[in-house]
Amino acid sequence: MLNNREQLQALRARARQALDLQKKKILVCAGTGCIAGGSLDIYARLQELLKEHGLAYSVTLEMQEDPHTDEEIGLKKCGCHGFCEMGPLLRIEPQGWLYTKVKLEDCEEIVERTIIAGQLIERLAYQKAGQIYARQEDIPFYKKQTRVVLENCGHIDAESLYEYLAIGGYSALEKALFDMDGDQIVKEMKDSGLRGRGGAGFPAGIKWETVRKLQAEKKYILCNGDEGDPGAFMDRSIMEGDPHRVLEGMLVAGVATGASDGYIYVRAEYPIAVARLKEAIAQAEKVGLLGDNILGTGFSFHMHINRGAGAFVCGEETALIASIEGERGFPRVRPPLTVVKGLFGCPTVPNNVETYANVPKIIMQGSEWFRNLGSANNAGTKAFALTGNIENTGLIEVPMGTPLREVIYDIGGGCRGGAEFKAVQIGGPSGGCLTKDHLDLPLDYDSLKSVGAIIGSGGLVVMDEHTCMVEVARFFMNFTQNESCGKCVPCREGTKRMLEILERIVAGKGQKEDLDTLSELADLIMSTALCGLGKTAPNPVCSTLKYFRDEYEAHINGVCPTGNCKKLMKITIDPELCKGCSKCSRTCPVGAISGKIKEPFVIDQSKCIKCEACVSSCPFHAIKEA
Repeated sequence: MLNNREQLQALRARARQALDLQKKKILVCAGTGCIAGGSLDIYARLQELLKEHGLAYSVTLEMQEDPHTDEEIGLKKCGCHGFCEMGPLLRIEPQGWLYTKVKLEDCEEIVERTIIAGQLIERLAYQKAGQIYARQEDIPFYKKQTRVVLENCGHIDAESLYEYLAIGGYSALEKALFDMDGDQIVKEMKDSGLRGRGGAGFPAGIKWETVRKLQAEKKYILCNGDEGDPGAFMDRSIMEGDPHRVLEGMLVAGVATGASDGYIYVRAEYPIAVARLKEAIAQAEKVGLLGDNILGTGFSFHMHINRGAGAFVCGEETALIASIEGERGFPRVRPPLTVVKGLFGCPTVPNNVETYANVPKIIMQGSEWFRNLGSANNAGTKAFALTGNIENTGLIEVPMGTPLREVIYDIGGGCRGGAEFKAVQIGGPSGGCLTKDHLDLPLDYDSLKSVGAIIGSGGLVVMDEHTCMVEVARFFMNFTQNESCGKCVPCREGTKRMLEILERIVAGKGQKEDLDTLSELADLIMSTALCGLGKTAPNPVCSTLKYFRDEYEAHINGVCPTGNCKKLMKITIDPELCKGCSKCSRTCPVGAISGKIKEPFVIDQSKCIKCEACVSSCPFHAIKEA
């Protein structure tokens, strides 16, 4: 149990010494994506092989009173490397090599050639245009990134307190407890310009200052890990790959505001994140970095985890608070603000996972350093989940203000198969779409707001020329309508009406006046819905109407320009290719095809259900989709 600053520093020094003895390290990605690809089986097989070859290795950082001096190999389960498209991933140190798409059968060669002989296995290294990129940092996907909150993910054991201490972990807490007072911490946060990374972009330091100034018997630090946007996994990866960093950020917030309890609200769909947070809390409590009288300073802080049941609305802070309190996850009218009357009616600091993960670095390197990373009024970096029709899917982190073009092409590698970029949905269901006209737009809060979009939590869903934008709007509206909590009429009924109209349009039954009705409903919902999620629900429809109105009009005229909307698709028989074999009519489940043997058959479009059974059954390829 650590009772003072000196003991913490001594433990950190011992941890660093133990880590330095691991001259060789094998870091196996144990993020959700790579685990799904079999990385834990790879980890287990590597452990077996190291044992079979009689190599000295360790799967945990051993902290003995008299540390040994023998070198050993460190075999570690690390967090997400980010390059999910290439998983399972494995990093080799000290060389910094990154092996991609590793299979179970590669393990023996990795141990014999790389670990024992020190040779690079070129076929496992990333290759592009005939060039081999052995070192992880040289890969184009990583080269344009600036990793701050993700700097430890993929580089340390995600389940080890001692490894976190070895790289300087809990130094920010130490500094906050012994070298700063609450006012100084709050000033540092305000000066840094850190804005909440959960979507709204409200300055974190102002929230902290408000809670600090309030007199109350109890105050709370609340971490929002309820990441519900389709295609978003930034917070999940941070919680899985660097859980102690999140805890440390919350502890610093507790010191600054006088709070004594922290709550982390995590989606139940994130079992690995929940497990690693629980383990991190237990480890911190065991050594005295959480609990009563931390490091003998009189500061006490207790951490709690609440698992959400998957309601999208619980990403809204007042609904989240209601859920923690045991009530149904309904948002409430504000004021009073959460910072004044939040969890259990007490002053509460609400920030998301990525926001807290920025705190330790700001405290240690200063507000000026953080401000210089981003653009004016948009300090620091932002993590994005890059998904959709793009070559390099994964988790990235770039300075605020980075142009969209750099993210899509330099980091993402452009659209798959050389397709033309069409749009990107940013900010999930609450966001909007950006088009090729916005490729040079800086990705920051203010620039996106100027074009009617928001960063949101950081999801980027890339769409190419083959994507139907009306269907995209329908998809997000369907998601939002399903996830509406139903408390207020504008969101509950308005999104339902909008969805009905969109479904009519993609089914070929839309009318010209539907477009005006969609705009009117959108304005009504945005101005009258109860919570932020309701107010932003129409955004995907508004932005697609603004930039792709011609696609809506084409659908109303009976044509989907991309051919994706099946109910607008026409299946026809080419009379010159049809031999009149009748196989198509016998295959059709609704009797829509008729004709005479040895003469061209025809399709009754009023009966056709577009099942495409006839297309695959025709031996002469006479049946076409149009």
